Amino acid sequence: MEKIKKMREEPGFIAALDQSGGSTPKALKLYGINEDSYSNDEEMFNLVHKMRTRIIKSPAFTKEHILAAILFENTMDRMIDDKYSADYLWDVKEILPILKVDKGLMPLENGVSLMKPIDNLDDLLERAKNRNIFGTKMRSVIKEANEKGIADIVDQQFEIGLKIYEKGLIPILEPEVDINIPDKEEAEIILKEKILEKLNSLDNVNLMFKLTIPSIDNFYEEIINNKNVVRVVALSGGYTRKDANEKLSRNHGLIASFSRALTEGLNVNQTEEEFDNLLESSIKGIYDASIS
Repeated sequence: MEKIKKMREEPGFIAALDQSGGSTPKALKLYGINEDSYSNDEEMFNLVHKMRTRIIKSPAFTKEHILAAILFENTMDRMIDDKYSADYLWDVKEILPILKVDKGLMPLENGVSLMKPIDNLDDLLERAKNRNIFGTKMRSVIKEANEKGIADIVDQQFEIGLKIYEKGLIPILEPEVDINIPDKEEAEIILKEKILEKLNSLDNVNLMFKLTIPSIDNFYEEIINNKNVVRVVALSGGYTRKDANEKLSRNHGLIASFSRALTEGLNVNQTEEEFDNLLESSIKGIYDASIS
């Protein structure tokens, strides 16, 4: 209950450090490490773990600004100093560890990409509990305002999310609306309606949502205030940090869960002072936008 209370009530935001196999090369390239620097997946994951470790161990990465960090499965099984990553986050930093559990996206159908089946979900959740993980996150994507497709996404997110909740973890449902689609606002109207239908049929559960910053300010207020919702967080979705912060700051009660916007500008070749100063500035800006 202490951890849920922290997530529900304390100021701050969620750091998304969960780049998976498909997005890791891009994350490393932005960090200044090109693909010719590694020759296989193991070397690639070693390098990205060093990047994540540098971020997490930075004196700028503190509980005063950051509520939780989302980890990739590979990161959950790795160590920071002499502790598993989740234990380091909570024991040393007092930051809640969250695990990305989805296995990527299905091909586009009815204007959306559902999640691929999570065949090992039960085993993964048991491992997560053994690693002292607080909650989970899973992403699907909406590419057009297609009512059938959006209903399918919401159904899938809730079905798996409730299974996760029953296992004792707090699920973050992430039905992302692509920021570049021409009917984004219409898609968000359908999405909110479908989410509220599901939420209002439930009793005494604890769910979270990770949603694209809406086209209409404060559009997700009803979801944020729903009795079954611990917190609603926003993804940066490809916006620059400046644009994401500016849009987020206009949405009361919505906090950040940024990935690219958080690490924007960080580079492997920076000195520790340069790295920590830039990360501190990024964190402060995202925090201010989250609590405004």
